[in-house]
Amino acid sequence: MYQELVEKKQKLAVIGLGYVGLPIALEFAKKIKVIGFDINADRIKMMQNRIDPSKELEAFAFDGCDIEFTNNLDVLKEATFFIVAVPTPVDEHNVPDLIPVIRASETIGKVIKKGDYIVYESTVYPGCTEEDCVPVIEKLSGLKMVTDYKIGYSPERINPGDKEHTITTITKVVSGCCHESLDEIAKVYELVVKAGVHRASSIKVAEAAKIIENTQRDLNIALMNELSIIFDKMNINTFEVLEAAGTKWNFLRFQPGLVGGHCIGVDPYYLTYKSKELGYDSQVILAGRNINDGMAGYVAKKVLQHIIQHTGNIKDAKVLVMGATFKENVSDIRNSKVADVVKELKSFSLNVDITDPHASSEELKHEYGFTLTETVGKDYDTIIIAVPHASYKDFDDAYFASITKPNALIFDLKGTYRNIIQNRTYKSL
Repeated sequence: MYQELVEKKQKLAVIGLGYVGLPIALEFAKKIKVIGFDINADRIKMMQNRIDPSKELEAFAFDGCDIEFTNNLDVLKEATFFIVAVPTPVDEHNVPDLIPVIRASETIGKVIKKGDYIVYESTVYPGCTEEDCVPVIEKLSGLKMVTDYKIGYSPERINPGDKEHTITTITKVVSGCCHESLDEIAKVYELVVKAGVHRASSIKVAEAAKIIENTQRDLNIALMNELSIIFDKMNINTFEVLEAAGTKWNFLRFQPGLVGGHCIGVDPYYLTYKSKELGYDSQVILAGRNINDGMAGYVAKKVLQHIIQHTGNIKDAKVLVMGATFKENVSDIRNSKVADVVKELKSFSLNVDITDPHASSEELKHEYGFTLTETVGKDYDTIIIAVPHASYKDFDDAYFASITKPNALIFDLKGTYRNIIQNRTYKSL
């Protein structure tokens, strides 16, 4: 398989061309023939015109790439090595939503042939690839894993907005259903991953490795958020505490904040769902999730308390929320906890304006029911700096004073303006 791909006798296909799939497809397309497959025809047209729908890649990223973008199954059939990179979200009850990955498996089941390879990159709970995806593929294809086709799992490690840690510079975990498949899959990924690959002993190990990467971060941030709540009651600035503690060589440098996005705020639920299915109710992981999911309400409550103490007129109070995406310097609004903050503020009958230089107002309206404010107003009672986009860093104390009332609160969630805001009440998490 590897040799045929290198010699361009066979093609590799990437199914799902979002934040994860498109960078992978383009990187491989610099070395071998690639088919980029996505069910969204509008997205396909954009990529055919060298436009990344996710706004992560510039047009030059498409240069020198031997790739065909399509939503046609007949074209997809030309591939022999398939990489699945579709989303794996949770529903409104935080239950894993496997519909995208199951539908991708159905697609594969319709197109694979004997000798083909399939590698899943979508984040799932341990066992999902072999227990949920394989039966779907085999029902539609009539083929059997190992004997007729090979399967593997290689967790994605794409970090939106990060131009330093990319697919080529991060060690890639790979796994396969047998020794032969592991070796072939590893060699294929070594074509593009300069940092090298780590060969996991099984598909389940690779699945578990991915899910605990984000679970670990989630728990550490939850600890910081709980510390922030405690230190607020003591009138201690959390960032000053972390700065002091950080002078010790082995202190882990995490910070409090809203935890959203399609990874950290989602992946732990896949693990706890599978755990419960096996008869064990997670305690530590879900405790961390509860803290992080509750931070939006905590922020809104602190804003309301300040307004009641200083104006008492809630219905006329104005709040400006700066930032709506799930993290700084990206356009991705999926699972943005800023939306939860806005929802909580509006539930208190507060007037809320929202700005963001990267987010789409139409997407926010469709996903969360609110739009961006075209022009920043005056006389705000509170400004919440929810997402510290780079373009916000030029704002100074005078700017914030010019658009707020004298007794206004500047709630800087990530401490970006610590020691800068002097003429208004300042608070961070």
